[in-house]
Amino acid sequence: MAALTREERAQFLAEPHIAALAVDAGEGRAPLTVPIWYQYDDADGTVWILTGLTSRKYELIQAAGRFSLMIDRLEPTIRYVSVEGPVIETAPGTIERLREMSARYLPAEKVDEYVDFAWKNHGEQVFLRMRPERWLSSDLGTV
Repeated sequence: MAALTREERAQFLAEPHIAALAVDAGEGRAPLTVPIWYQYDDADGTVWILTGLTSRKYELIQAAGRFSLMIDRLEPTIRYVSVEGPVIETAPGTIERLREMSARYLPAEKVDEYVDFAWKNHGEQVFLRMRPERWLSSDLGTV
């Protein structure tokens, strides 16, 4: 079991894993934790997400000013990276960002259809960029 190097973390985050987003849900509540697509920007080491402008997670992220993402995989080895930090940019979601995110996770032949559907049916989106301040990572090897 070993912590990942900076380069290994960057490489891992660049892969299209589903993240678990967690954000403070308020007094007397456990954190809100939900699956989400994310994008990693290797140029500046930030991550970004898109979420609904009227979603509970956006409301909670606005209140907390920060969130965390935990990304894991099971093969070829059990590995995870967890990042936590402040939101450093908020902007309206755009169809271009939706297309970029969709292309990261979907086969090329499915992107246009999904983007068209999501843009028309998921409501107004917001773009949130987070600068990781705290990192946890490990490669636990094979089972």
